[in-house]
Amino acid sequence: MSTSCKLKVVNLAKSFTLHTLGGVRVHGFSGINFSLPKGQLLALSGPSGAGKSSILKTIYRSYLASDGSALFHRSDGSQVDLVTCTESRVLDLRRREIGFVTQFLKILPRVSALDTVARPLVEIGMPADEARTRAEDTLRRLAIRPELFPLSPLTFSGGEQQRVNIARGIIAPKELLLLDEPTASLDEKSSNTVLDMLAELKQQGIAMVAIFHDQKKIDRIADICVPVEREQ
Repeated sequence: MSTSCKLKVVNLAKSFTLHTLGGVRVHGFSGINFSLPKGQLLALSGPSGAGKSSILKTIYRSYLASDGSALFHRSDGSQVDLVTCTESRVLDLRRREIGFVTQFLKILPRVSALDTVARPLVEIGMPADEARTRAEDTLRRLAIRPELFPLSPLTFSGGEQQRVNIARGIIAPKELLLLDEPTASLDEKSSNTVLDMLAELKQQGIAMVAIFHDQKKIDRIADICVPVEREQ
């Protein structure tokens, strides 16, 4: 497995300005440093409120960093600082190279579970029939019953929606995946299946930054653990 660096984060920090409260600044996180090699999973650990989700959103550029850099090493040998690059470059990287998987499903109404999961494959050029077959296999593996495939996931239980969201997020994995509590609210069997799938992605060379609150899951899947402390 290659150990070439995929993401290097240096002194990353984020504070929030509350304009509705007279410009009060609220600390998010600061001093985050790590190097993530290709084919490894880095877990962010720490208490609720420490800023772990904000770190993922800052790397993804949903939030603008207050300081530091996040150097993304592309497969063509070039390097992009996700903190300072243009919005158009960020959007292009999201389409092609950087993915974000949350525990919350956001989709268009009336789109079936099967098409929801197949769509990322179709978007990269896979024929629709082949994409749907792959989607069926992935949904079955995550214990989504076949009779649910034609239905909108918006009608599913919370756990089922989360599994559909994970399936959609990893079926056509990008070079860097950011995962915000991908096993939250899942039962033990489903959680173990997700961890097995993440281990397979590592074998494919996918680099991942993930948040888990269960130390046992971190011990099982993470190659690197970065503690995030809540500001006192």
